[in-house]
Amino acid sequence: MTIETIHPKGWKAAKGYANGMIASGSRTVYIGGQIGWNAEQVFETDDFIGQFEQTLKNVLAVVEEAGGQASHITRLTWYITDKKEYLARQKECGQAYRRVMGRHFPAMAVVQVSALMEDEALVEIEGTAVLLDMCIFELLCTLHGTSKIGELERSIFGSLQRGYC
Repeated sequence: MTIETIHPKGWKAAKGYANGMIASGSRTVYIGGQIGWNAEQVFETDDFIGQFEQTLKNVLAVVEEAGGQASHITRLTWYITDKKEYLARQKECGQAYRRVMGRHFPAMAVVQVSALMEDEALVEIEGTAVLLDMCIFELLCTLHGTSKIGELERSIFGSLQRGYC
């Protein structure tokens, strides 16, 4: 599986997101809208950053349940209820994002909405992740002597760098 970031020539560099991504040899995970409550559907905070971070953790939990990791996320759409608070707290948003997702920045959009379906929710995020097809994954794991996705990706990347593929 390969995921490639798309950046049109001559465009100014995207900061904290990608303009587009291409994935091949894969299966797709569509991540339904996640909000800032815990696994018991209870909000632990009414703070924007707290809910934002929990929302990202929920997005990542869906991807991990499908067998993926943050680097497999190709697209996120954030729905926020307060543009002014988001803009005032962008630095904190970036810090929370990196704590959960690391330095992986897929194609993203942020949209202000008048309300979300759960009255207490301040942010909702939905997205798409692209995972290696399981048959291909099992074959590659056998060939590379591992069962962990991170080790497999490093092994494949090393093979590509050495010109084996």
